[in-house]
Amino acid sequence: MDIKKIPLINREISWLYFNDRVLQEASDPTVPLIDRIRFLAIFSSNLDEFYRVRVATMSRLANLNEKAKEVLGYNPKKILNQIKNVVVKQERKFNNLYENIIVKQLAEEKIFILNDKQLNVTRGAFVKNYFRERLLATLVPIMLDETQAFPELRDRAIYFFVKLSTGKKSRYALIEIPDTLSRFLVLPDTNNLKFIILLDDIIRYALEDIFFIFDHDTIEAYSIQLTRDAELDLDKEVSEKFIDALSKSLQKRKKGKPMRLLYDTEMPLEMVTYLVTKMGLHAESLIPGNRYQNFKNFISFPNVGRPELEYTPYQPLPVDGLSFGKSLMGMIAQKDYMVSTPYQSFDYIIHFLREAAIDPKVKEINIALYRVASNSRIIHALINAAKNGKKVNCLMELRARFDEQNNITYSSRLEEEGVNVLYGISGYKVHSKICMVTRTEKGKPVNYAVFSTGNFNESTARIYADHTLFTSNKKLTDDLAEVFKALKQNQFAKGLKHLIVSPIDSRPAIYKLIDNEIKNAKAGKPAYMILKMNSLADEQVIAKLYQANNVGVRIKMIIRGMCCLVPGVKGFSENIEVISIVDKYLEHARIHIYCNGGNELIYLTSADFMTRNIDNRVEVGFPIYDEELKKEIRDIINIQLEDNTKAREINSQNSNKYHKTHNDIPCRAQIDIYNYLKYKN
Repeated sequence: MDIKKIPLINREISWLYFNDRVLQEASDPTVPLIDRIRFLAIFSSNLDEFYRVRVATMSRLANLNEKAKEVLGYNPKKILNQIKNVVVKQERKFNNLYENIIVKQLAEEKIFILNDKQLNVTRGAFVKNYFRERLLATLVPIMLDETQAFPELRDRAIYFFVKLSTGKKSRYALIEIPDTLSRFLVLPDTNNLKFIILLDDIIRYALEDIFFIFDHDTIEAYSIQLTRDAELDLDKEVSEKFIDALSKSLQKRKKGKPMRLLYDTEMPLEMVTYLVTKMGLHAESLIPGNRYQNFKNFISFPNVGRPELEYTPYQPLPVDGLSFGKSLMGMIAQKDYMVSTPYQSFDYIIHFLREAAIDPKVKEINIALYRVASNSRIIHALINAAKNGKKVNCLMELRARFDEQNNITYSSRLEEEGVNVLYGISGYKVHSKICMVTRTEKGKPVNYAVFSTGNFNESTARIYADHTLFTSNKKLTDDLAEVFKALKQNQFAKGLKHLIVSPIDSRPAIYKLIDNEIKNAKAGKPAYMILKMNSLADEQVIAKLYQANNVGVRIKMIIRGMCCLVPGVKGFSENIEVISIVDKYLEHARIHIYCNGGNELIYLTSADFMTRNIDNRVEVGFPIYDEELKKEIRDIINIQLEDNTKAREINSQNSNKYHKTHNDIPCRAQIDIYNYLKYKN
């Protein structure tokens, strides 16, 4: 199948429609009000990263010559224009939702977000006191002078662009809003009414206290936020020199090329023009925003109202058969276990490592870390293991985007505490979520393994839906031992019999599994695939799926984020259905189910169907052999396929319409999965 002729949705445009699904959650009146605000924050944070990375890359590609564009298969400048058109519409939707719906519904709950013009004398005095005690010392305005270069603005920091006017004369200044304090100040209650003011408006209220030394008749302040290019230009060598280069490149990231300037639409044209001229911005970089920029801080919007204004937190469920009061390795020696976070407790993983750290029979721990929590108990357990004389090898991926500094800090600490820190293979991120503990039993080494679809991160495990397998099955542990052995030698594992490891195994293994379904369909046997992942963008895999469609293989997919495959196109994808579930938890698990002539094969993996995951990263896919766990995964997938509440259909129109099933009873997968795991035993 000619890849140049297959139907595809551009990945950037597809991603924007994923973010629109996040905005749908903020629009949904059935979502608790405070959580709707948090979805607005997620939308805003997502868009920031999109501009820092994807638009930055697209901007570079736009400078290529015409022949290079032919190789790409699209015109980057055209895509940049499409991006801006979509983003401007989404920002309007966002602003209307916040200002005309969310704020009014908060008021109905007797919660009022006040601005600087709405403070009475008593609340004004409270705010002024807070300003003088906590804020004033942190604010140092930058007075703009025609004789000096415009200052470099920090990436994603919020600034006030201030205009001081005296008659026809104007003076401009910048004030950076500090990010070391909470964005929100809760004011004293009055008659059971709750009041909140943003840091932005506290500063607006006290502008005269900041600029008192300058004569002026009027003073205006409008918020702006600059998003810069966040891609790194690094020395590929994995060594101390590499770490040093990464540290320096993180400093450069703060001064990357401007990608987007968000500005308050109330700002006068002359002030916008001043910024554009002084900063050397292009028109496509300008995105009209609202009064408040960097909305991602609203993820911590305080709930000063009823508990019902937030989703009811669920207590993590126990895993049947696993006990914190007994040896986990003793239980894993008997059978495989699976932990499905956040429905079940991530503490099992912590407990497993703690047990390994103190067990006298444990000799060695190997683990690969990609993103870890800011106060990671995983790290603490590894350090304790090293202190207890265990040989601990930790492969720390320093290039986990936006977590690089955190990972560098932890790498140094681990090395100081006696852990052998590895940095992977030059040019390839290690994105695997794997751990192996080696224990001496009856004089022989026995391996216990942990495979996961998600990071060893107790913070994100509370909101990311992932699956983690505990096993002592030699088929899997022997292969995993080879993976770690190869990584220690800066090599790729070869000749594995059960695990599917990128970049060597994944593409041929995926093709082989799909080809098997194609062969069975041609022979008149049952043939289907159910594929769940975060993103689908690899064009060669998409072409392979279209090929399978054309011989009658039924394909169902659950894809949270970008999906470049176009379902429902005659001659390519009539037999392909794609849904996306966006709900209170982030769907992060990757699951592949293949009919295999009726003897289903189930794989879990750390990889998406993206070129970088298949060809340019070390990823680990692992089969599920335990029949009980296979049934559990199949049941969970079936529940998700029946979702008619939070699932959207992916189609050629990018309409994000809600998925309708034959079932008239409302099905909401995340609630139904929790109840399934709670009552299944």
